[in-house]
Amino acid sequence: MNNTIKVLVVDDSSLFRQMIVQHLSTQPGIEVVGYAINAFDAGQKIPRLKPDVLTLDVEMPGLNGIEFLKQLLPKNPIPVILVSSLNLSVFDALSAGAVDFVRKPDMSAANSKDTFFAALTLKVRAASKARVRVARQSTGGGGIAAQNVPAKPMPFPPIPRTVLDSTIIGLGASTGGTEATLAVLQKLPANIPGIVITQHMPEGFTDMYAQRLNRICSMEVREAKNGDVIRPGLALIAPGAKQMEVVRSGSNYIVQCHPGPKVSGHCPSVNVLFNSIAKNVAIKKVGIIMTGMGSDGAEGLLQMRQKGAFTIGQDKESCVVYGMPMVAYNIGAVCTQASCDNIPSVLLNHLKG
Repeated sequence: MNNTIKVLVVDDSSLFRQMIVQHLSTQPGIEVVGYAINAFDAGQKIPRLKPDVLTLDVEMPGLNGIEFLKQLLPKNPIPVILVSSLNLSVFDALSAGAVDFVRKPDMSAANSKDTFFAALTLKVRAASKARVRVARQSTGGGGIAAQNVPAKPMPFPPIPRTVLDSTIIGLGASTGGTEATLAVLQKLPANIPGIVITQHMPEGFTDMYAQRLNRICSMEVREAKNGDVIRPGLALIAPGAKQMEVVRSGSNYIVQCHPGPKVSGHCPSVNVLFNSIAKNVAIKKVGIIMTGMGSDGAEGLLQMRQKGAFTIGQDKESCVVYGMPMVAYNIGAVCTQASCDNIPSVLLNHLKG
């Protein structure tokens, strides 16, 4: 059986095209079957080359990456890795069905290209195993349903104040997690215990992601700052390139955000967050592990469960990549598995109980 991953590189920049093609061509198990200079060119070549994965520049002249995905994926559900500068449009492209993204390198920075190539290679390999989600189109203007839509929290009796003040929720996700986390948070009420979230994402994008969630969800969502107090109605996103931990400070629990080495291959790392909750949080704890490649978060979730936390793992059928939740389930870290759509009701029923 041929396990070679066939990749088509789509980028209007000849420099980036050449860089990506040259690098991926040297990686074991990856074959670059061709390149395209724009969306029209890609559309002509995909039926002939039959790639397993596309790398796609978001900002291209003519038909941009977002509109291209809306046309491509319903007919050809190919896993797509976005190659993007620091631009909010990457989240629209993820909403349109792309699997993941990697930030374009700063050509003047010493290690930026090496970091870019390492991330791109890992994400291409993850994408080859991914389940592509084709976005539902809205009936109003043809846009993506999740974009800037007011939150529709689940109808549910108010959570008692004693539960709000005595519970911390930790959530971790990776590949496919930007949309999965949104799907969960969008269904939760503003009246929710404090939530701390680690999503594998580069520096700069985490703030934009938090702002996007804040526009859509009922609770307040923002990128965490060192010393932020965890409180009901607030969700804090770990900043890119920093590890985030939960610690006790007087009568409060706060987050500490600091630069540090990668843990489980990531900074921020879900294991760092979950281990800190297990170690430092004496009140009620809930851990949620969602779609992602690899095993980050599994060991930390096990530590949380062993310290009495209620833990939820996203199920295989609803994951873009059933990696992190699978490992967590296999080592006994998960109390219950649920689909992305059902995680909010499982969580709310637990809080009510």
